[in-house]
Amino acid sequence: MQSDLLTVEEMTLSDLKDLFKLSAKIKRERGRYKPKPLAGKSVGMIFAKSSTRTRVSFEVGIRELGGFSIFLDQNDLQLGRGETIADTAKVLSRYLHAVVIRTYSHDDVIEFAKFANIPVINALTDKFHPCQILTDLFTIYEYSERVEGIKVAYLGDCASNVANSLIIAAKRAGMNLVLSSPEEYMPDKEIMQDSNIGKGSARWEKDPFKAVENADYIYTDVWVSMGFESESRQRLKTLKPYAVTTDIVGAASPNVRIMHCLPAHRGEEISAEVIDSHASIVFDQAENRLHVQKAILTMLMKED
Repeated sequence: MQSDLLTVEEMTLSDLKDLFKLSAKIKRERGRYKPKPLAGKSVGMIFAKSSTRTRVSFEVGIRELGGFSIFLDQNDLQLGRGETIADTAKVLSRYLHAVVIRTYSHDDVIEFAKFANIPVINALTDKFHPCQILTDLFTIYEYSERVEGIKVAYLGDCASNVANSLIIAAKRAGMNLVLSSPEEYMPDKEIMQDSNIGKGSARWEKDPFKAVENADYIYTDVWVSMGFESESRQRLKTLKPYAVTTDIVGAASPNVRIMHCLPAHRGEEISAEVIDSHASIVFDQAENRLHVQKAILTMLMKED
C-alpha cells in the first residue's frame, strides 16, 4: 500500500485482503488491541465539510491507536486567508505525522499530497470517498465472507463521489456492480471505461428494477450532497423513481442486504420501512468506519 490514500486506485487486491484481515482483528479486539502504531504521533484533520461519522470515527480511532488528533477547520487556517496549499502542506509536514482531509475539490487534496512528506488520507472530496468504500467492501466481506463475484446494485446519483469510488473498488475486488440512474446522473465515463484496474465489472442500467435483479446488496446514498443544495428540487424530482422502496427490494435476491453510507434522508432516496428492516445493515456499515480507518492508519503509518 502506498503512503497516501487519495482514491481507491492506490489499493491492490492484496492490499484489500490485508485491510480486511487487519480491520477484522481490530474490531474483534477493540479494547484489548495491544499495538499502538500511533503512539507519540499527531494527526491533523483538515475539514472544509461538516461531518458526524468521519470526524468522530477518525478522532476515536486515532486515540485508540495511541495517537493525538488535532481538528483544523479549514476556514480557521491561513488557507482561508490566501496561503497556498503547497506552503500549508510543507509546514504541517514539519508538525504532524499524517493529515486527514475532508474538502470539496479533489485537486486540492492531490496538491496537498504532492507537497507533503507525511501520509495524506482523503476523508471525502466531491469526486471520491475512499474511506467509505473500503468500509463498504469490508462490511460485505463480513456478511458474505468474500467480495469476489458479489453483485451490488447502486441506485441514485451515479456520478457521485461514492459511486466513483465504488466503481474502482468493485473492479479491484472482483465484484459485479450495476449502477442505476436517470441519464442526467450517469456514471463518469472515464472511470467506467478503465478496464485495466481489476477483474470485476461495472455497468449502467437505466431501469432500477432490472438493476437489482439477483443483487446480493442494494446500495444508495443521499441525492443532494453538500455543495449541490441549489439543485435540490430538480434532483429530488428526477431521482424519485430510483428510491429504495419495498418494491425495489422485492425485485432483488430474497436475501438481499441494504446499504447506505448515511446520513439518510428517509422518504427520499430510501424509505423508513426499508432502512429499518431486517435486511438493513447500514448501522453495521457505519460502525465499521471506525475499524477500517484504524486499519488504514496502521497500514499507512507502520513504517514511520
